[in-house]
Amino acid sequence: MKDIEPRFDASDVEVIEREAPFQGFFRVDRLRLRHRLYNGGWSGEIQRELFVRHRAVAVLPFDPQRNELLLVEQFRVGALDWRDSPWCLELIAGIADKDGEAATDLVRREAQEEAGLALADMVPISEYMPSPGGSDERLTIYLARADLSGAGGVFGAADEGEDIRALVVSADRITELLASGRVDNAASQIALYWFQLHGEEWRRRWAG
Repeated sequence: MKDIEPRFDASDVEVIEREAPFQGFFRVDRLRLRHRLYNGGWSGEIQRELFVRHRAVAVLPFDPQRNELLLVEQFRVGALDWRDSPWCLELIAGIADKDGEAATDLVRREAQEEAGLALADMVPISEYMPSPGGSDERLTIYLARADLSGAGGVFGAADEGEDIRALVVSADRITELLASGRVDNAASQIALYWFQLHGEEWRRRWAG
């Protein structure tokens, strides 16, 4: 793997100035920096805006007895200009806004808030940066065992502007879901494609 190791690390970046010109629900930083070049020397001064987010966690609940998955649907402002409906079908997810809270504890809390769901065993699916060209967000995705009998309905914290619909779908419909274009966010696609490869293994393990 040495041929794909990066040539540089964080010490090869000089941050000249960093400020936060915007702080609202999210924060945007402005950085002036320079970095080392592949052919030697240093770049000129570069200015970059950085969308600052806390670590995020998402989960795909799975009932191995019923062979069912749970997804949630909610309004997303970022989808307004991209699709006929800005109500997106996606994973349960949350941002780590409590100091010291473990990722697994966060995702259990979010499952209760967004779907009234208790999660059992969890296994990691992936950890990645959704858009490192302009954001420092890092997202961890889990598969979780859950009892989905009677699951579904409308949930969310009203004081946080949440209005969330939880939907239970058969795991046999994953190909249909992906082909429909309704699941067009990265975390959900990653989780569903992963489940196509590994879901049967975990169904056998968890179904006993």
